[in-house]
Order: sequence, then structure tokens, then C-alpha cells
Amino acid sequence: MAAAVSAEGGGLDVHTLFLHLAIILFSAKLFGTIFKRLGIPPVLGEVFAGIVLGQSLLGLIPLSEAIKVLAELGVILLLFEVGLEADLHMLMRVGIWSTLVAIVGAALPFAGGFVVSYYLFGLDLIASLFMGGALTATSIGITVRVLTDLNKHKERFSQIVLGAAVLDDITGVVILAALYEFTKTKEVHLDATINLVIHIAMFFLIAPIAANILAKILSFIAKKMGDFDIIPASVMGLILLAAYAAHKFGSPSILGSFTAGLALSRRFVIPFAAALRLEEGIIKKVEEGINPLVWTLAPIFFVSVGLALNLKAIDFSSLEFWTFSSALIIVAILGKVASGFVAPGNMREKLSVGFSMLPRGEVGLIFAEFGRSFKAINEVEYAVIVFVVAITTLIAPIVLKILLKD
Repeated sequence: MAAAVSAEGGGLDVHTLFLHLAIILFSAKLFGTIFKRLGIPPVLGEVFAGIVLGQSLLGLIPLSEAIKVLAELGVILLLFEVGLEADLHMLMRVGIWSTLVAIVGAALPFAGGFVVSYYLFGLDLIASLFMGGALTATSIGITVRVLTDLNKHKERFSQIVLGAAVLDDITGVVILAALYEFTKTKEVHLDATINLVIHIAMFFLIAPIAANILAKILSFIAKKMGDFDIIPASVMGLILLAAYAAHKFGSPSILGSFTAGLALSRRFVIPFAAALRLEEGIIKKVEEGINPLVWTLAPIFFVSVGLALNLKAIDFSSLEFWTFSSALIIVAILGKVASGFVAPGNMREKLSVGFSMLPRGEVGLIFAEFGRSFKAINEVEYAVIVFVVAITTLIAPIVLKILLKD
């Protein structure tokens, strides 16, 4: 009976899914360890494991809906952990710098990608907008993992990057929503776009306070019952609720889990309501329950980035492909690196901010997939985006390892 259960309503047998997940987890650890031994950030090993296992090389494991769900859960938990460890006061102090970095880091690649596509390579308006939109993204999951592996995630420049990457993710969602409407109606709907921005801003203001109050209630119940083992499962429910609420507000689900992490962090204080600060013992219980899940599920996310890449779809013999992709790679790198120069600090910090913003990862692939499904871009243009995403995702961790070497 169990063998008949499908993980996707008919396509994938649940036991096959178990096998795929076993291979993914073993491969992620194996390639991560090999890359670490070679002096390369382990996250690249996990992405490479996906490239080897997926459609680019061996074709052993398809990117099924079940794996996508687990990957999404992995990045949601990763961002919750980041929020839990974030220095909220530092985030607020560097907020203006994060905003400036996000604006420059989105505007320059978008404008550059559009100009190159529209004026140099003769793409139509909608296709050029999609090409520019794909370059605005920053894969916050990959950036956070690299900085954590290098033990630099608590420094000032990392907090600037964290704030800017979250804002860039929101910007990407807003641009994608606007492009979706424009593709359907061929008209610009400013009112709908502004409404979406207001909803996201409201969520970011309300969510941390609501999550903190819910966590305090859970803490009170656990004390009364004398059973603190309910805390991890309850907090997991809170994380998923926050991710769902973020989605309903029109923002990325990772924003919900990030704000939930902020609400439960040691440094979160609601003005004039210090009594709502969570006790150290409760926060420790949360960390003990959530961290093993992050260590298990986050690698599935990074492997899924590799699984999503289809390098076989790229015609490497095409001159048009190489000229177009080379131009976009230059724009993609310069646009993000330039954003670091509006941040404070010495040259190393500025470059670290810029290169931390460079990976496009899964966010850029979402733009490519949407563009292809709307028939806004053709197969060559789709392959170009995939290649640019792959290159920027692979370059950033290597450069950061060199820049941040003590």
C-alpha cells in the first residue's frame, strides 16, 4: 500500500523520493568536503553535486516538486537561523547603507541588462525587461552560507549585505509582478505595484512584533505545563506561519522566516515592552531544535540550485550565445560590485559587499523560467540567463574566500 503512495500525485514513487534524498544528502556532504579540502567554499560543492546529479550531466535526479518543497523549507530555515543570530541594532544602524546598496545593486544591473539586450542585441521590449530583471536578483541563501562558512556573518559589512540582499529579493518580486502584468496587458499598472510595496512594508513592520508575542505565549504555555519539548515543534509552526503570511502579503516567504528569526533573537526588543523579551533558556531551546533541521535541509536547497541548471540546453558553439552572455556577465558583475562602493569601510569591505551581492542562484532562474513560460524570451535567451546565473553564482564564493582570507 505504501509503495503506491506518490510524492507528487502520480509521478514519483515515495520510496524513489527517499532514494533521491539519500543520494542528494550524501553527495552534498561528499562534494562539500572535497571542495573544502581544495580551499573552495563548501556551498559550491553542494551546488556542483546538483549539477552532476541533475540534467546537466548524469540525469539521475529530476528536480521534482517534492524536492522543491524541501529545498524551499531548507532556505526558509536558513534565513530563520540568520534572523535568530542577526544583530538587530547593527541592522538598524546600517539600514541606510543597506538600502543604498540594494538600490544601486538592483538599478545598475537592471538598466545595464536592458540596454545590452534592447540596443546592442535587438531584443524586443518585454524580452529586454526580463533579461534586465534576471540580473537584479541576489541569492541571499548562497551569500549567507558563504559568509557563515567564512565566519564573517556578524561583521558590519555582512549586516549591510544581509539587509541589502533581503531588499533585493523584495525588489525582484516587485519587478517580476510588474513584468507579469505588463506581459499580459501591455500596460504599466503603477497602482498594483505600489499596492504590493505597501503590503510588503506593512508585513515587515508588523510581523516581528506579532511573532515575538506568539513566541512569548508559547513560552508561557511551556512553563505552565512544565514541558519545554513543545518549543521546537511550536517554533517550527511559527516559522511556517510567518513564511505563509509573507507570501500572502506578496513578499518572498524567506522574508517571513527572517522576521520570525529576528523576533526570537537575543537582541530583539519592542520599544516600551521589554517584558516581551524572550528568556535565554527559551532561545537556547529554539536553537537546539532548529539547528539540526538547518544542517539537514539547507544542503538540499543548494543541491536544488544545481539540479535546476540545465547546461545541456546551452549551445556552446554559438557565437551569438558567447557574445550575448559575455556582455551580460560583465554587466552582472560590474553592477553588483559597484553597489559595494556606496557602503562605508575600506576597499576590502566595499569589494566584499559587492561580491556578496553577486550570486543570482535560484532567484535568477525563477526569472528565466517565468520569461520562458510567458514566451517573453526564446531558448537562446533562456540559455544565456542560465549561464549568467551559473557563472555569477560560482564566481562569488571563490572571490569572497580570497578577499576575506585573514
